[in-house]
Amino acid sequence: MNTSGQLQCILYVEDEPDIRAIAELALETVGGYTLVSCSGGHEALEAAQRQQPDLLLLDVMMPEMDGPETLRRLREIPHMREVPAVFMTAKVQPQEVEEYRNLGAVDVIAKPFDPLTLADQIYHIWQQAGQ
Repeated sequence: MNTSGQLQCILYVEDEPDIRAIAELALETVGGYTLVSCSGGHEALEAAQRQQPDLLLLDVMMPEMDGPETLRRLREIPHMREVPAVFMTAKVQPQEVEEYRNLGAVDVIAKPFDPLTLADQIYHIWQQAGQ
């Protein structure tokens, strides 16, 4: 984790190229964050071996390895155990959100998200997580 106390690097996992492109634009261009974008869980696990992100942003529904499984596997990597995780999903019924929190997410962002406010939303979640 960085020592500056600021949110800088986000490991972002999203299998849909169009959604990933919009979020990349919102977080890099609007938010000024460094983004490590991955198209799936296996790619995220590889990236996590080389990166030390400040935040994990994970799509829930992905083929092969879904977001919850990706988070579980990322938590097996020692330097990833304490990195705050946020899920992005269209499934945001109260019981679903509670389930994601029980899996270790600090918050859940509903899809479709607003690209103009996504960076601020992420920053506020990161602050509330005590970072």
